[in-house]
Amino acid sequence: MIAALQEECLEANLALPKTGLVDLTFGNVSVADAHNRIFAIKPSGVDYQKLRAEDMVVLNFDGTQVAGQLRPSSDTPTHRCLYLEFPGIRSVVHTHSRHAVAFAQAGREIPCLGTTHADYFFGSVPVTRSMTAEEIAADYEWQTGKVIAEAFAGLDPLQIPAVLVRGHGPFAWGPTGLKAVEIAFALEIVAQMAQQTLALNPAAPPLPEALHRKHFLRKHGPGAYYGQKGGK
Repeated sequence: MIAALQEECLEANLALPKTGLVDLTFGNVSVADAHNRIFAIKPSGVDYQKLRAEDMVVLNFDGTQVAGQLRPSSDTPTHRCLYLEFPGIRSVVHTHSRHAVAFAQAGREIPCLGTTHADYFFGSVPVTRSMTAEEIAADYEWQTGKVIAEAFAGLDPLQIPAVLVRGHGPFAWGPTGLKAVEIAFALEIVAQMAQQTLALNPAAPPLPEALHRKHFLRKHGPGAYYGQKGGK
């Protein structure tokens, strides 16, 4: 059980730099087993080329380390908070991808301006509020997860599987490690498209609701018909 979780976590972490989303050792992926209330995550500050499955650190949902000899990513409390706040997710990805970070630093959500965005996100990708000095001082990484959860009041994290933490960067999530990495990659693509669109036309309108709904629902939900059965 633990070994399989570590293998999936390693596979997803190794896929991350291949997307071009990470520089240096920035970024991490975790993968959870909600039934057993454990998750595996990349160790802190280890070069991607040196990672092995046994290096993936496994913790329970209470935050106790149960496997692995290295220290977990410094973002581990944020991942743990998201698994507790959003029970339907199985993997969390954090990057400092450049265009998504630009929106986070500007304090702007990523609006849905076209069908590429609508294929992955059923609405604008939200941006959190700024964290207070007390939140930063008390338990910064855990409080980061709490402000993400706050930003999703009234939103479905399974339909909008990403967020921008103001002044920091993006978090994305999905049903598997590799799917979460794909969503993080899609987030960066639509962030770049939105940034360039707004540079050309600052008044660019959002995608019409009917077209947004059509593109999202043809790929997601019980009536989806995009792609092949079995995900092939």
